[in-house]
Parts: sequence; structure tokens; C-alpha cells
Amino acid sequence: MLLDDERLDYLLAEDLRIIQSPSVFSFSLDAVLLARFAYVPLKRGKIVDLCTGNGAIPLFLSARTEVPIIGVELQERLAQMATRSIAYNNLSDRISVIQGDVKEIPAQLGFEKYDVVTCNPPYFPAHEMSDKNISEHMAIARHELHLTLDESVEAASKLLKQGGKAAFVHRAGRLIDIITAMRANRLEPKRVRLVYPKAGKEANTLLIEGIKDGKPDLKILPPLIVYGDDGEYTEEVRALLYGNS
Repeated sequence: MLLDDERLDYLLAEDLRIIQSPSVFSFSLDAVLLARFAYVPLKRGKIVDLCTGNGAIPLFLSARTEVPIIGVELQERLAQMATRSIAYNNLSDRISVIQGDVKEIPAQLGFEKYDVVTCNPPYFPAHEMSDKNISEHMAIARHELHLTLDESVEAASKLLKQGGKAAFVHRAGRLIDIITAMRANRLEPKRVRLVYPKAGKEANTLLIEGIKDGKPDLKILPPLIVYGDDGEYTEEVRALLYGNS
């Protein structure tokens, strides 16, 4: 089942397993934070996760909802990893993965049919790709080589029903860019949470959720601190990663 460069890791809070590869793709804390931050319906509705990578966010979401989830991933290798992880956890009846271009997926899946869209898009513009030694898989996942922030927001909006919710995770420095893109695509920002590596440091990550054709009323949530002064995860982050037990 596993290729030579792959391993099975635990999603401890969900009691699930996921196929990872240090040389190809491994999910980051950002995926965990987005999956916890996003609104999800419990029993009715449909969810799409864009830029799904190895399927981490659909797997995380499956512990919070019973509705069907579709993951969309451009790269064939990553899509296959996600599909195998889903099968390993006996979740193929609830989660499916489509290998495809996010820009084209609304025409494939249908316009305005979905209740929730989550997206962990590439963070860095293509011209910022200074590390030439990273793999092609990682370069595509991290840099806007095939998908820009504006394009990911546009695709999310096209998929969503009126009143549906889209949630994104991105670099904190792109806050204005993502709000601008959301409003240009009928997604009214409703909740924002900034993530800080440590207390007293600048925020490096943002979580944002919008409602399609929603009314303006943005809530700024309390900050999320990742590491304490001792260098260990804070209590909140430990609970997100490992559960409350």
C-alpha cells in the first residue's frame, strides 16, 4: 500500500491515519487550524475542499460532520495519496477525491450547489520561489504556479449556494488581498482569526470565513497562540492536535 518514500501518520484527535511523504507532501498545522475553524453542517449539506493535498482536511472534517465531502487536488500523486488514506480509514462512502484543476472544477461539479467550501491555497507568488531544491510537488503546493489566490476564491464562490460559507487559511500579510478577492466574488467576510507563533510576535497566519451574498458584519476572533514561552504547543493547540483527553 505504501510507496518507498511514504509513511502512515496518526491524526490523533480523530483516531485516523494518513499517508504522508516528506519528499512529496505532508500536511502542516495550517490544515488542522482550517479544519477546526470552518463551519460545517452536521447531517445535511455538501462540502468541497479545494487544494486538498493528501486529504488531510477532508479527513479532519469527517470527524465533525456526516455530510459528503469532495476533495479537489491538481497533482495526481497527491490525489492518489488522499484516496488511499480515505480507503484505509474506511471513509470512501463519505469522502471522494477528484484530480483536477481548481479553476475548472465548478463547471465539473456544478455551480452554486455546495454548502461549504474550504481551501488551503498556495501561499507564495511564483516569483517568490527562491528555494530551487524543493520538489515539483511541494513547489506547486506552496507557490502560485498553477493557481492564484484570486482564482481559488473565485472557484469557491462559484461552487457555493447563496448563503453558503467559504473558509480559507493563508499568510497574515495577505489579509487585504483575500478580503478584496472575497468581496469581488460575492463572499462577505464574516469571521477572522489571526494566528501567532508566540505571544508578543507578529501574526503569521490568518483564518477567514465568508458567506456568499452575506451582509457586512466582520467579527475579529481572539488570537490563537501556537507556542508558549516553554517552546511547547499551547493548551489550545494541543487540544486541536491531540484531542481533549
